[in-house]
Amino acid sequence: MRHPSLAPRAPDARRRALTIATCLLPLTACKPSPTFHGIDLSLVSYASGFALQGADGRPHRLADFRGKVVMIFFGFTQCPDVCPTALTRAAAVHQMLGEDAKDFQVLFVTIDPERDTAPVLAAYTAAFNPSFLGLYSDLAGTAAVAKEFKVYYGKVPTGSSYTMDHSTLSTVFDRNGKVRLAIKHEMSAADLAEDVRQLLNA
Repeated sequence: MRHPSLAPRAPDARRRALTIATCLLPLTACKPSPTFHGIDLSLVSYASGFALQGADGRPHRLADFRGKVVMIFFGFTQCPDVCPTALTRAAAVHQMLGEDAKDFQVLFVTIDPERDTAPVLAAYTAAFNPSFLGLYSDLAGTAAVAKEFKVYYGKVPTGSSYTMDHSTLSTVFDRNGKVRLAIKHEMSAADLAEDVRQLLNA
């Protein structure tokens, strides 16, 4: 007959092993999921990328900005209020980030390529922050990238000219180029800066 002290204690041993394994898990595994002010887009399958021309004279893809948190806004340079407000907020966020601002890239995609030429875009974005980059395509390319990002836009006649109606959300990508957030137009610069910091530190 086996001595009681030598009897197998498999259940207890398994429990101890599980406890030890849990304690040895990397700290990142226990890190709580971030809570964002923006709309979480982590599970969506659209806004996967773009191929556009830059106002700096070079072609650009989303992958070119890998390693940075990227915010994209679709608008036009003759926009009277929404676009200037969005870019002014982005400039405030850039300032709030301090040294981390080097890893925050703002992209302004025009929905009005007929009027927003490269020089016009370059001057417009530089007025808000020299690091902001304007992007454009032809009419077909603009329609394609807007569709990929689920952005609405359309011409609105105004006498002998026209203005543009368009979506007001900004889209934010993490350092790996994965779409993460949609930012409402009314969000404050402070809340947006907090969301960007979380993605920078993820």
